[in-house]
Amino acid sequence: MADQTAASDSNPTFDPYHRLQIAPNPDGTITRLAEYPNSPPTCDSKLPTPVLSKDILVNQSKNTWVRLFLPRHLLDQSPSPTTKLPLVVFYHGGGFIILGAGATIFHDFCVNLAIDVPVVIASVEYRLAPEHRLPAAYDDAMEALHWIKTAQDVWLKDYADLSNCFLMGSSAGGNIAYHAGLRAVVGVDHLKPLKIKGLILQQPFFGGTQRSGSELRMAKDPVLPQSCCDLMWDLSLPRGFDRDHEYCNPTVGGGSKHLDEIKELGWRVLVSGCDGDPLMDRQIELVKMLEEKGVQVVGRFIQGT
Repeated sequence: MADQTAASDSNPTFDPYHRLQIAPNPDGTITRLAEYPNSPPTCDSKLPTPVLSKDILVNQSKNTWVRLFLPRHLLDQSPSPTTKLPLVVFYHGGGFIILGAGATIFHDFCVNLAIDVPVVIASVEYRLAPEHRLPAAYDDAMEALHWIKTAQDVWLKDYADLSNCFLMGSSAGGNIAYHAGLRAVVGVDHLKPLKIKGLILQQPFFGGTQRSGSELRMAKDPVLPQSCCDLMWDLSLPRGFDRDHEYCNPTVGGGSKHLDEIKELGWRVLVSGCDGDPLMDRQIELVKMLEEKGVQVVGRFIQGT
């Protein structure tokens, strides 16, 4: 990590609220001004779509749900598939404060993943900050796992191999997948028959009070300026805590003690990123820490954005 403080290094006239298209409200909530495209689920097997999808409520009081994705070809295996597919539990990105499981960018990603691998996917709709600050998203992530283990839905019962499950997330979702993994590894017996085999973290969203080299180099990144990252953390972390809280900085204090359990269970971890991401150095630092802990980890970092 670079020996630099987290003092603001952005243009003082730059408004991160405007950039993120959100407006603060007096009660601490935000108004989300942008209308991001959403895609509805497609569960009609008569339609010529390669992947079917449907939404199922998890917790009505929290308005949390999962969107299931099922490769269509599985329905052609009668009376039931000879081999079930791995299950990916996916957590969407959005800096903890925007977007959802129905956002077109994540819906399309899951459709393509379900086709290409192939896998069954459960994409989780979790509560957003600042209305629900962390650890609310982690709580919802775990509640979804417990829902999956007892779900009576045919797609999960007949086509998903619950004993071959991976937690996956993009950006903030990668952060959620990581922390959900740390929680899940403590109570693996309570999740049976769901058995997690590993974590897939795509450009996971982490931070810290000291700037990394890539953060300094790309402080004014056109996609994710540093001031926007700072604001997302300010709106997401528990009140009164800085970016060296464990939710934000996974390397603080040498990392979680539960990494030893991940090592013992033989979970595999993939961390992917690119050199166009201001957070790349933090992702590389995470890989190094996991390696030092003896966790089976692969870091895959490419050029570009």
